[in-house]
This record gives sequence, structure tokens and C-alpha cells, in this order.
Amino acid sequence: MAESDGQEKTEQPTEQRLRQAREKGQIPRSKELGTAAVLLSGALGLMMVGDGLGYAMSQVFTRNFSIDRAALFDPQTMLPALSDSLLGLMWPLLGLFAIVLVAALVGNSLLGGVNFSSQAMMPKLDKMSPAKGLKRMFGVQAMVELLKSVAKVLFIATLSISVLWGQFDNILRLSNETLPMAMVDAIELVLRMGLLLCMALLPIVAIDVPFQIWNHTRQLKMTLQEIKDEYKNSEGKPEVKGRIRRLQQEMANRRMMGEVPEADVVVVNPTHFSVALRYDKFSPGAAPRVVAKGQDEIALKIREIAREYEVPVISSPALTRAIYFSTKLDGEIPEGLFVAVAQVLAYVFQLNNWRKGQGNKPIPLKEDLPIPDEFKV
Repeated sequence: MAESDGQEKTEQPTEQRLRQAREKGQIPRSKELGTAAVLLSGALGLMMVGDGLGYAMSQVFTRNFSIDRAALFDPQTMLPALSDSLLGLMWPLLGLFAIVLVAALVGNSLLGGVNFSSQAMMPKLDKMSPAKGLKRMFGVQAMVELLKSVAKVLFIATLSISVLWGQFDNILRLSNETLPMAMVDAIELVLRMGLLLCMALLPIVAIDVPFQIWNHTRQLKMTLQEIKDEYKNSEGKPEVKGRIRRLQQEMANRRMMGEVPEADVVVVNPTHFSVALRYDKFSPGAAPRVVAKGQDEIALKIREIAREYEVPVISSPALTRAIYFSTKLDGEIPEGLFVAVAQVLAYVFQLNNWRKGQGNKPIPLKEDLPIPDEFKV
């Protein structure tokens, strides 16, 4: 849509766009970072296991060059000799391979993290299109990769010549050393030069990693219309959202109405408001709670259910409005209304006892209940 409208992709990608790209396997990756990690770990690994590997190789050479003439013509000795040679080299090589393997996994997951995408593994017919293949070959991305490769070759070649020139005297000095020491010094020299050349990749990595992050973000940029469409799709159409809110409100009202039969009293403003209260007298320190409240039609329904289940309905307009506007559903009444509500509950409990024949008829409740001025509405 963005292309057809001619809009420019100027907006940063949203979290949803980034998540969808990751699910498709489209994440920033730096080949240079992985290559540098493998080469540097390989050079350092050779330095770490070099002594053990050199000793194992010398043992293999000594063993194989000291086989007597009779054993050389015996086919039965070939496999044992090969097995001994491989076992002698196995542990140093396994250590080196383990170091390189861990470095390859870490180096390739440092940028973009570990990501498994089934969509990225699916075959895509558009990748088989010759026209799109030529476009990729001669596109901007291909030109950037070509320039990077040329610059990388020139940089490493220049550094290699500098390293060789700097070590030229040491290389010539090897010819004056005896054979065992010459081999040791030659190996150390090669490893040191190899490590320097591998470290030459670090400046390339320092340039490539920010570029890959920038290029990944650039490819995922969005137009204003795409952001609006995404928001509309994620949030839903207004009429659908309104329908959902109405259904949620109806469900909440049904749950609330189910609490009315368990209330101790319903206080009402005869025309507009109703509030159902419940007090757990067996819970120390508990305050009366609002289990249902409403106005107009909902208020009438609360009163209707209360009368059906013989829950006392007390008319107290000022107290009803005070509770309605100061207390949330399923919340405890504020401390300032404790005295007024306590008088209502005491009247209700005395009324219930009188109806059961367990006491005298209570004195009618006063109309002017003690309600602080801050709660008067």
C-alpha cells in the first residue's frame, strides 16, 4: 500500500514489525564478526594447545619413522599404526575444535541473537527468478558487498606485507638456528604473525556491525500509513471494540448481580442509586464492602433482586450517594462513613433478629445519618 500511495518510509519500525521480521528470519547479521571470531579463536587455540599438539605430532612421527622393515610389509600392522596415530592427535585437536566451535556459535549470535525460523527455511520461488537474481547481483547491496570485499582485501594485503616486512629479520635468523629450536621458533613466529593478521579483522568488524544494524533498520522502516494500518489491525475496528466493551460490561453486571443475594443490606436513593453492602463480622478488622452498585436501570435491578431474596432495602439518599461516589466496586467503604454504615447495619441486624422472634422491634433509622461534609454529594 505504501508503494502505491507513493509514501516514503520515514518512520522507525514498530515492535510488532521487528517481531514479525524476526519470525521470518530477517535479523541483523555480520559475516565479518563470525569470521573474526573463528580466526581469532583458532589462532589463540593453537597457542593454547600448541605445545600438546607439537608433542603429539613428534610422537606420531617418531613412532611411524621407527617401524622396522618386517612390520612395513605386514598388512596387519597398518590399522593399529593408524589407530595409534589418530588417538595421539585426537585430544589436542578436539580441544582446538571445541574452542573454534564455541567461538563460531558465539560470534555468529552476538548480533541478532539465536533465532530459529521455520519461515526462513521454506523454499521461495521468487529466489529462483532470473530477473530478481540479476537485480540482486547488480543492486545497491551487491555493490556495497563488492566494495567491502575489495577494501577488505586491500587492507589485509597491506597489513600482511607490513607484518612480513617487520618480521623479515626474524625469518632470516631462523636459518642460523639448529633444527629443533628453529622449528619451535618458526611455529611461534607463524602463530604470532597469524594472530596479528586475524586482529586486522577487528577494525572491519567495528565498521560492519553498525552498518548491518543501520541497514536492517532501514529495510524495516515504515510509512505513516503502514503504522496506522498496523495499529488498526492490532487494536481492532472501533465498532468491534465497542461491542467487546458492551459484552464485558454485561458479564461484569451479571457477576455483580450474583453478589446481591449475599449482601447484608441494600441502601438506596429511591429514584437513581442503589448500593449493596456486605459485612463479615467474623473477620477481625474488616470493613463493610460494596458488592454491587449502580444507577437508573441497574439500580432498579439491584433492588428487585434484593426484594426477591429478602435482603433488607434501606432508603437513605445521602448515604447512598456518598458510598456510590466514594467507593469502588468490591472495595471497602472509607473510614469517614463507618459510623453511618454501622448504624444501618445495626438496624438491619436488629430487624432480622426481631423477624426471627429473638428481640424487640428496632427503633426506626434516623434520616439524618452522620455523614462528613467531604462525602456529601
